[in-house]
Amino acid sequence: MRIAIITAHSPLTHFGAHDGLQRPPAVLARALASNGHRVTLYARAEDPSLPPTAILGAGVSVEHVKSGPARLLPDDQAARYMPEVAAYLAGRWRTRAPDLVHAFSWTAGLAALGAVRGTDIPVVQSFESLGSLERRHAGVAVPGCRVRIEAAIGRAAAAVLARSEEEADELARLAVPKAAVRVIPAGLDTTEFRPDDLRAKGSDKPRLVAFADDQARGLHAVIRALAQLPGAELTIVGGPDARHLPRSGPFRAAAQLAASLRVRSRVTFAGEVADDELPALLRSADIMVSATAYDPTGLAAIQAMACGLPVVGSDVGGQRDAIVDGVTGLLMPPDHPAMLAHRLRALLGQPAMLQAYGIAAVDRARSRYDIERTCQETVAAYERCLRASAAIEDELAEPDEVADLREMAALA
Repeated sequence: MRIAIITAHSPLTHFGAHDGLQRPPAVLARALASNGHRVTLYARAEDPSLPPTAILGAGVSVEHVKSGPARLLPDDQAARYMPEVAAYLAGRWRTRAPDLVHAFSWTAGLAALGAVRGTDIPVVQSFESLGSLERRHAGVAVPGCRVRIEAAIGRAAAAVLARSEEEADELARLAVPKAAVRVIPAGLDTTEFRPDDLRAKGSDKPRLVAFADDQARGLHAVIRALAQLPGAELTIVGGPDARHLPRSGPFRAAAQLAASLRVRSRVTFAGEVADDELPALLRSADIMVSATAYDPTGLAAIQAMACGLPVVGSDVGGQRDAIVDGVTGLLMPPDHPAMLAHRLRALLGQPAMLQAYGIAAVDRARSRYDIERTCQETVAAYERCLRASAAIEDELAEPDEVADLREMAALA
């Protein structure tokens, strides 16, 4: 099968807590190729230092499409250039079309549906995060036009692959047909993310690890909990490292909170962590902790579990699906530092339970989230789409699409 994957960001760039190569589109692409499929990833060119094309491995290539300024843009701004990406792909595929297109993110969905207009090439959509859930849980100021576009993309796609049961329920609220939705979580390579008997700890002190998004959501609760755990250390993955903390913003505020609580010396801002270094960093910790109000994929928790860490995390999104409460870790309401400290203290005080949770976490990660399983489930969804002979009905009428993009441009 020839598969085109359209992503919001190139797998060759750093973005968030991980290298791009550990993000779901690249992990899936490599797994698809190892199963005999030919995969090309397309992304808007947002880094002038990257080549126009590159090879990720046997059967996997990357193409960077020139459209708009060659720099990282917020999604609502990048959306304005998706018609250019769609036009490029449509021309590219006139001579050698893919069998199927898989779009990751709503902006990629715009490009995918535009590129296949007038053809019978099916589009499979993965949102990774829904604007309506970001608004409800994380308080993000999401433009209403994005929510409308995501709903329209979901209805126009041949299939939508939700990352969690919560996302599947939300898609139903957006009037996406239930028959088109499959819950397939983000997968990972459990040969890379695995436990190790030789834990590379620098001290005997309890060590926690937390992942941070670009707004450092949930970090304040984790730092407040740390202040109630004498001697414990915290490593924060994602965002700036300690040497490059900005003078203002959410990460500076987190550092200032740690200083005011007199735990700054016990907090390490690790910044972005390279692919080959992340598993070892996780194995050096005792528990992964998350107090975020919204985690659509639960990927960080899954990676930690695969490395043998129990996870004490918020009962939201992908974490709710990944963590088996009382078996692989503990689920709790987001942003409750006192409760978080109590549960961490109890778990750290019971080494046998900590070990049992870690063993169960590895088993859970391998049995449900190994990339080979999620790849097989994804291929099955692809094959269902290909068996459907009817052409995709494009619900994104051009005038409405342009109007929505203009509205987003005005809000940007």
